Amino acid sequence: METVKTNVNVNASAELHRALNKQVADWSVLYTKLHNFHWYVKGTHFFTLHAKFEEFYDAATARMDEIAERLLTIGGAPAATLREQLELTSVAEARGGETAEEMVEILVRDFRAEAAELEEAIEIAGSLNDKATEDLLIGIKSAVDKDAWMLEAYLGR
Repeated sequence: METVKTNVNVNASAELHRALNKQVADWSVLYTKLHNFHWYVKGTHFFTLHAKFEEFYDAATARMDEIAERLLTIGGAPAATLREQLELTSVAEARGGETAEEMVEILVRDFRAEAAELEEAIEIAGSLNDKATEDLLIGIKSAVDKDAWMLEAYLGR
């Protein structure tokens, strides 16, 4: 019976490592996408969005770093090359030429997708009774939910 429990924990730990690595990859790609949007946003809301996108990419790098360091703390190895990150991510790169409104709509979708993926990782951490990882991810999810809500409000939704 103890062997089964150990195998389940090993599998759950590997699953948590994968989920955290996916987050590292996603935030890395979002960081680049947000820089793209920051540099190329145009229009009447330039000043507002230019500053907001900078705020978001600063948050993305902090989230990526926090998750990578937590992954190292629990015995994992964060994806640290662009190749690895692009293989793991579900975030599409910016295509270029997006309007300011399209940029915001894309980020709403990205942030909502991240919130859902964070929820899955929170559940995995919970199944392992890993309260520290759970707490870290809950904090990030709360901030991402708020960011998505604020962007939706900006779009008038």
